[in-house]
Amino acid sequence: MDSAKIRQTFREKAEQYEKYESSVNIFLAAVSAVFLLNDFLTIIPLPFDGSWIAVIFCGIPIMIRAVAGLIADLDIRSDVLVAVALIASVFIGEIFAAGEIACIMAVGELLEDLTVSKAHAGIEKMIRLTPQKARIVSGNACENGNNNKNNENGNNNKNNENGNKNKNDNNINSDKNSRNDSIGYDAETIIPAEDVKAGDCLRVLPGEMIPVDGIILRGETTVDRSVLTGESLSEVKVPGDHVFSGTVNLFGTFEMEAEKAGKDSTVQRMIRLVGSADAGRSDTVRLADRWASWLVIASFSFAVLTGLITRDITRAVAVLVVFCPCSFILSAPTAVMAAIGNASGHGYLISDGGALERLSSVRTAVFDKTGTLTCGVPEVVLVRSVSEYSPDEVHELASSAEKFSGHPFAGAIIRSFGKTPSSPESFSMIPGKGVRASVSGKTVCVGNDAFMSENNIPVREDILSEAAFRFSEACTVIHIAVDGIHAGFLVLSDTLRDDCPSVIRRLRNLGIRPVMMTGDRQEAADIISEQAGISDVFAGCLPEDKLNYIAGLQRSGEKVCMIGDGINDAPALRRADAGIAMGGIGSDIAIENADIVLTNDNISGFPHLVGLSKRMMKTIRFNIVFSLILNIAAVILAASGLLTPVTGALVHNAGSLFVILNSALLLAWRPE
Repeated sequence: MDSAKIRQTFREKAEQYEKYESSVNIFLAAVSAVFLLNDFLTIIPLPFDGSWIAVIFCGIPIMIRAVAGLIADLDIRSDVLVAVALIASVFIGEIFAAGEIACIMAVGELLEDLTVSKAHAGIEKMIRLTPQKARIVSGNACENGNNNKNNENGNNNKNNENGNKNKNDNNINSDKNSRNDSIGYDAETIIPAEDVKAGDCLRVLPGEMIPVDGIILRGETTVDRSVLTGESLSEVKVPGDHVFSGTVNLFGTFEMEAEKAGKDSTVQRMIRLVGSADAGRSDTVRLADRWASWLVIASFSFAVLTGLITRDITRAVAVLVVFCPCSFILSAPTAVMAAIGNASGHGYLISDGGALERLSSVRTAVFDKTGTLTCGVPEVVLVRSVSEYSPDEVHELASSAEKFSGHPFAGAIIRSFGKTPSSPESFSMIPGKGVRASVSGKTVCVGNDAFMSENNIPVREDILSEAAFRFSEACTVIHIAVDGIHAGFLVLSDTLRDDCPSVIRRLRNLGIRPVMMTGDRQEAADIISEQAGISDVFAGCLPEDKLNYIAGLQRSGEKVCMIGDGINDAPALRRADAGIAMGGIGSDIAIENADIVLTNDNISGFPHLVGLSKRMMKTIRFNIVFSLILNIAAVILAASGLLTPVTGALVHNAGSLFVILNSALLLAWRPE
């Protein structure tokens, strides 16, 4: 068997042992501590030295890891040094010291595991809440649902144009009856969630977790998004709305068509990010690991030198014990993992531990506009009446006329109306211009000024002037006409997030320059940037423009962070030193190319993340300096005979415990 196969065999054995290591170590450490205490106090006389129990129970696992590391990975780590110290202590007859070293090392490892598990607790909750089952609906449920959806999207235009008003009424009533009858009557089969395929029709009952991403076909409900966002957010969902795996159906029963299932679903993408979160990718962690190997070699050399000079093997063993660089090795990874745990509790999923380290030195933060600084969806900001109809009546007529339209502006008009509008008797859509519908016997036209002109509907000059002014303010004006007479207009705009100005101010206080880059026109960019408080603005940007701007800053030696949500942001997110994607509304490509994903789409936590990264680096630097000073002082004391192997083990593990606890403070860190 060649050396490569031998290393592979040892690696596999080590991996098998690690599966049970945590629970086994707790038991072995507890039993060892009992025997050591009995040996020290002589509570119950034993026919053998009880310290041997600690040497065997806690020392053998250390030796297994040391041998596995040497043979499988050719890696000289601290376990090698501890194993040699144990063997040397036994050789010189210091059985109690050997048992104490082994037991204290085991307890220290348990404390380290506890800290790391707390750091992972917030993000591992997502894995534990992965949907396990799904209800597949048989029959023609999906087919009926798609027919309903098509009807609502205006596929009844042919009937409308032919004037078959009664037939349309019957179709609408038939659709409603079909929708009501289908829920609860079609046969269903419960299958594992991972077996769901795109296009399957599913039923979700109240209290159940939504198994895959999809679109609602029938039924209305309220969905709890807290699993994905970390916040107690609930949303009302109606037919045509998208729902995501991992969220919880609170009230109503609904049926949905699966769009993204298995590894493509939202919750599985987040789990992959969690699984890839690795403190070892941090540059500081890698540097500490490299130095640790040299420290191990140095400790061997100094221990041998101490033994040769003093001719006292006890001092040499004490040097081996205290020179073990455990606290130095733990300085960076425990801090990084604790910071990742803190970030996950605030809605950030981190796929690269090094991203936090790079974020700490960022001096420029580049923001996308739409969906990042703004809400990303149009909102009605003004309703104006220029006829006998009141603004509420104008809004209601527009909502009814747009009910079967799938345009985002139609959704904004209906959403802001606040009530379910009545269905139109007839409906037709002219793409890019507007809609024409019959509402309560009135002919209602809703669209832009060109649509009004094509239908010979005069619009007053002062109204056209106001519309042009609103356009210059990055708004969209939708006109409404009733029976050929202009009745009013609605103004829609993408609105700035409420917390955006506060976020920008806090970033400036942290020494970070905010920059906005958008593909939108200059007028829209200027208005949003003025509201947000950003002075550096670039409009009309293509994806390569964002990429080139970030690359230019990096060539000048500046660290750059990019925050975006769209497909066009993906190249810039990948190039930036730290890329942050908006996970809730962000595109799949943007999320896959980011180092950090913001699950709740709330940028108010970004300054917290920046402050956390800076605090993490301060903690790492303090831990490293402390561990080096402690090791140097302990080696001098051990070489001079002031520290025995027993007291040396206590000092060594006290240092490791201090580093772990200092890093654990990051779990609860908040900015002042």
